[in-house]
Amino acid sequence: MSGALVAAARVGRRVIAKPGAALSIAFLAGLSTLAACAGLLGFDPLTQDVIRMLEGPSRDFLFGTDELGRDILARVIYGARTSLVTAAGAVLLAASIGVPIGLMAGFFGGWRDVVLMRIVDLLLALPGIMLALAMIAVLGRSQAAALVAVGITGVPTFARVARAQVLTLRRRDFVTAVEAFGATSSYSMFRTILPNSWSPILTQMVVLSSVAILLEAALSFLGVGIPPPTPSWGEMLRTGKEYLHDAPTFAVLPGLALTLTILAFDTIGRALSTVIEGRDTVIAARSDER
Repeated sequence: MSGALVAAARVGRRVIAKPGAALSIAFLAGLSTLAACAGLLGFDPLTQDVIRMLEGPSRDFLFGTDELGRDILARVIYGARTSLVTAAGAVLLAASIGVPIGLMAGFFGGWRDVVLMRIVDLLLALPGIMLALAMIAVLGRSQAAALVAVGITGVPTFARVARAQVLTLRRRDFVTAVEAFGATSSYSMFRTILPNSWSPILTQMVVLSSVAILLEAALSFLGVGIPPPTPSWGEMLRTGKEYLHDAPTFAVLPGLALTLTILAFDTIGRALSTVIEGRDTVIAARSDER
């Protein structure tokens, strides 16, 4: 376990050393802190003032107000909380279901591999938005339902990644040695193979976070996601597009926040993938040779 922690720390240092990834981490950290402390900072996303609806930026409302006179900036900040919490929960749900499926399919093989991976292929064949819409239709509209719907769409990806890692590590000497000492199948899968498979799974978690945020926003934009009055970037985009001429910041600000957040996760995921695969080391070695 200590070796895994050392390796994780080494990877973390290399990722932070990349300017784009460092800037993205700083942005997400700042956004998360702002969203978590929004109530302490006095932001109120629900108070309505119809007299001041669709106002432009002012000292009282830095980015104006929406069609009900609510503070657009406050709703964007609280919308960040909604998106980040939903994405985090969805990714954890997808990993907690998909990774064990992939481990069992790759470790045992045979008919269990065939059955489990055909189920995964069936989920993978369905468009993510369609699968999420079907889940919403069954569970109803709520943040928990959106979290589950988004999480289920990520299960096939984690299952395939975990299975690929098992097939790669299954016959390695350290796994064979553990089994020779009488380790159970569960111990081999979860205490031996899984700790040595953390890097691609972690990369997938970061990448899927951006997909989860986009999917949650898409569900809200279609009017089937998190119900009002809970702030959501997708819902703000859906409503704000009707008032682009009267209050441009109504749609522009949540759209900008959504774009930057997705871009930040994607940048971190790419940097993490580059570091883990060792491509940055190869490039450095080639530059030294020149």
